[in-house]
Amino acid sequence: MLPGDYRKILAIVREADGPVQVRAVGERLGMDASVRGKLDPFAGEVGQARRPRLAAQAGRRAVHGTSVVARGAPVTDGPPTAVKFGVKKNNGLAEGPGGLVCTARLPQSSATLNYLAGLIRGHCKRIGSRWRALPAGKIAGIVLAVLRCDQRPGDLADGNGVHRATVSRWVREVVGLLATRAPRLVRALKEIARKGGGVVLLDGSLIRTRRRTGADNRPNYSGKHKCHGLLVIALTDGRGRLVWISAVRPGRTSEITACRHDKLTAKLRAAGLGAIPDLGFVGLDDAAPYADPAVITGYKAARHRPLTRGQKLSNKVLAAVRAPVEHGFAHLKNWRVLGKVRTDPRWATALVRALLVLTNREVAR
Repeated sequence: MLPGDYRKILAIVREADGPVQVRAVGERLGMDASVRGKLDPFAGEVGQARRPRLAAQAGRRAVHGTSVVARGAPVTDGPPTAVKFGVKKNNGLAEGPGGLVCTARLPQSSATLNYLAGLIRGHCKRIGSRWRALPAGKIAGIVLAVLRCDQRPGDLADGNGVHRATVSRWVREVVGLLATRAPRLVRALKEIARKGGGVVLLDGSLIRTRRRTGADNRPNYSGKHKCHGLLVIALTDGRGRLVWISAVRPGRTSEITACRHDKLTAKLRAAGLGAIPDLGFVGLDDAAPYADPAVITGYKAARHRPLTRGQKLSNKVLAAVRAPVEHGFAHLKNWRVLGKVRTDPRWATALVRALLVLTNREVAR
């Protein structure tokens, strides 16, 4: 319940039914209004009485008659209840809940953007999706920003007026559409043989990931690179253009084991091609001693058996031949989303195959 003086002030303001001066209220209360500063102590109370709705800001309170009480609480006599009046604090950001929005240049060609937009339009037509929150071209730009610049879906969602889950769903959808267009191993080898190629370049690379918890922690740790990641094997043509990427495997898997799992040597022989890898693939080719090798590697030096001059020259020639494969991986890892994969590793295979399609379109333009 409010103090007695405040109830009197509120009653005077209500009787006036309009603007009222502090001097008039002081005279009604029997105060000496001729003395300057005498009315200052309750001038604020008069202002609050003019605006009784401020009481509703202090929790669940409402104005009933001449008392400000908690909703549902009985009005009783007794000691006055403390009621706080004032302006509600607003400690939010000055730029608002959405944050600042900036415009940045995306280092992609318009041909790639149009290609992705066409895929999205065709997919929407095929599944019967009548509308999307944004046009297909805008969705393609958002997906490219996530893949190329590793932008967070939440940041892009705030800047485009959609939810974060919507952006993540768009990225998964486009990645799935691109992954289905990635060439498979047998088809890629037949295409190279049809064009008159004789060898392909073979190499492996580790895609870093976050450290997993529980039983999934140890399989993804690579003792060679001393970090957690996923292993991928790739083939390129003689110019360094990526033609095939394997499924991702745990980081502790060796490169030779991954190639044997994909039966790479048998498929190379079936296509009539050979592969040139680095020294990490020594021992991969398990052919007969006098058979034509499907995997051509250099020579490793032993502790008590140094390389001869001819072996060193052979290693030098093979290193010069397989140099373009490093350019192929460099083009692939220009997509910053591969800098450190923060998503489910089971989705990483579709991701790298989708980036293979985009990389070939960017390099070949």
